[in-house]
Amino acid sequence: MADGEELTARTTPNEGQARDWAVVLSAAGVPCRVDPRAEGWALVVSVRDATRAADALAAYEADAAPPPAPEAFEYGPTRAGYCIAALLIAFRPFTGYRIGASPAFLAGEANAGAIVSGQVWRTVTALTLHADPTHLLGNVVAMALLATAVCRLLGPGLGGMLILVAGAGGNLLNAYLRTGTHTSVGASTAVFGAVGILAGLAIMRSGGAGRRPWVPFAAGLALLGILGTGEHADLAAHFFGFQVGIGLGLAVAVLQSDPPGRRVQQWLGGAALAMVAGAWLLALGTIPRR
Repeated sequence: MADGEELTARTTPNEGQARDWAVVLSAAGVPCRVDPRAEGWALVVSVRDATRAADALAAYEADAAPPPAPEAFEYGPTRAGYCIAALLIAFRPFTGYRIGASPAFLAGEANAGAIVSGQVWRTVTALTLHADPTHLLGNVVAMALLATAVCRLLGPGLGGMLILVAGAGGNLLNAYLRTGTHTSVGASTAVFGAVGILAGLAIMRSGGAGRRPWVPFAAGLALLGILGTGEHADLAAHFFGFQVGIGLGLAVAVLQSDPPGRRVQQWLGGAALAMVAGAWLLALGTIPRR
């Protein structure tokens, strides 16, 4: 370093860090040296190079700093999942179970032939029907947990609407795959729609260097394999609900920078309830009157 007045640009107790700073300044063409002192290791530069040294070190630290963590896309705590689970229980006295099926049960089940023939509302009403108490209990518990997770991220209105759309979409695709005599019931298609939504959101959040965006998808498939093959399971419907949910989760992650506000959440929640009520009104209208 050339003779002249000098100053200490940085001091650190770590010799390695001081040497790193010296390498940075050397690369920037700023003469410097590292001196051992009682308080640690000093990076010394000439006074005339002080500004260049400070700029070079600041630029180095800005490049080396990790990128700021993205703000969490999260609505916040909500009881919406528990409310959806409670609604499933509320339908049981009205519709009964598959054994001794009531006219309402038969009018609402996802009959593939009827759906393909135009009774599309069955894709919604079937989500509220269950084969027996065990079937209902399993879906109530799963919905309380998974719908709560979705609604915590997206909000009660948007989350509830997307879960409903995923379940109905899964039933619709399943109807076109099956023969006309196939029937299915249960909220599990919507449950796996919720799994897909969570996976879709996680896939978008896991992008970037060193990340594995396929892991959430694989985890969702594993959950589908573990929980989606029980006694009353319609694996195809579950798979389609999961796939529709992934698409919805990806779309929301791309299109929404933040969850909608309370007013929009209320409108979406009301629209979801109106879809279920409207579907049941259409279903009940097909029951012959005595």
